[in-house]
Amino acid sequence: MNMKLRNIPFSPPDMTEKEAAEVREAILSGWITTGPRTKKLESQISEYVHTDKTVCLNSATAALEMVLHLLDIQPEDEVIVPAYTYTATASVTQHVGCKLVLVDSQKDNVEMDYDKLADAITERTKVICPVDLGGIVADYKRVYEIVEAKKGLFRPNNALQAKIGRIVVSADCAHSFGASQKGKMAGEIADFSSFSFHAVKNFTTAEGGALTWHLPFGNEAVPTDVNYLPNVPKKEFETWNELLYRLSQLFSLHGQNKDALAKTKLGAWEYDIIGPWYKCNMTDIMAALGLVQMERYPKMLERRHEIVAKYNEALKGLNVAVLNHKDADHCSSHHLYLVRLLGKTREDANKVIEQMAERGIACNVHYKPLPMMTAYKALGFDIKNYPNAYHLFENEVTLPLHTKLTDEDVEYVITNFVEIVKSL
Repeated sequence: MNMKLRNIPFSPPDMTEKEAAEVREAILSGWITTGPRTKKLESQISEYVHTDKTVCLNSATAALEMVLHLLDIQPEDEVIVPAYTYTATASVTQHVGCKLVLVDSQKDNVEMDYDKLADAITERTKVICPVDLGGIVADYKRVYEIVEAKKGLFRPNNALQAKIGRIVVSADCAHSFGASQKGKMAGEIADFSSFSFHAVKNFTTAEGGALTWHLPFGNEAVPTDVNYLPNVPKKEFETWNELLYRLSQLFSLHGQNKDALAKTKLGAWEYDIIGPWYKCNMTDIMAALGLVQMERYPKMLERRHEIVAKYNEALKGLNVAVLNHKDADHCSSHHLYLVRLLGKTREDANKVIEQMAERGIACNVHYKPLPMMTAYKALGFDIKNYPNAYHLFENEVTLPLHTKLTDEDVEYVITNFVEIVKSL
């Protein structure tokens, strides 16, 4: 290896002077918490992913949990999640106190085993959370076929669940902002979709996320006899979209019925606390980053496509498996480049990661399955019951994929990775 040693971080944020200038303006505007920039970003996200309403929050985790609160999920209810995912998809079930059901992966596919998903559904199942891992949109067509087939088991708890009339599909789109499938954007495919704008994501607000929804009845008026939540006053002629947005504001701002922006109106100090709820709003400083990122995002995605194409071409001769990021039916957000070293062990894969680190290249692993984690073992989950998830994890290495990589960086990663893997 004669190439000069480089320093290749795994996933640094792509920030420019434009983001810095917009944040500076936000800071000096006198309005730094949730305000006009956050509202503007919500509107832009809805337009981008073709949905009616979006609420910006402090994380995708908050968004995933928000769905469970909007649906008023109860302790006896069950929420189905893939075993092969990050903890956020599953941990929100414990935040609201319902039952978590984990489903194994397919044999050589990071998506959940849909036959096992169908078998896991009971009369208590209220929500299924597919995961767009690596930015690749999951097979929602198959999920909805299963949900429709199991419709007879569904027992709604409240008016919204009854209006939907079946198990709710809440997509973990933490990786897939900008992805599409058969002409539809991630965000408009599932009932509810949760995006992450964390620092390591393609599109970032440092910390942050967004919940958006796409319901066919969203613009219908909520019936006046619907008592959706105790203490939440009805509003005449309010639509379901408006109600869900209003509830999202209540749940994300302590249950306070008037946000800080509304309270600044002269003489309008008084407010009520509708419920003892949460604090997970996005600030205008975070939204300022997002507004500039939205302008830059098409070119950032284009660069990711170029890098993935280079990786794909270079790894053709190796005994590895990679994700299908793009074909005639779909285009992922090209968020993560997962490589499985076929026939190798976790120890082999770890050696590759260590040797790449010695050459200045940071790699990662996505993911160690949830049943292998202490918190989920304590809940009674055992990796022996999820052999396919373990099979995906046992030889996986994730290469750096981000828009700060130069062509020379990409070549450096490829040259070293190929050399190291061939030497195993």
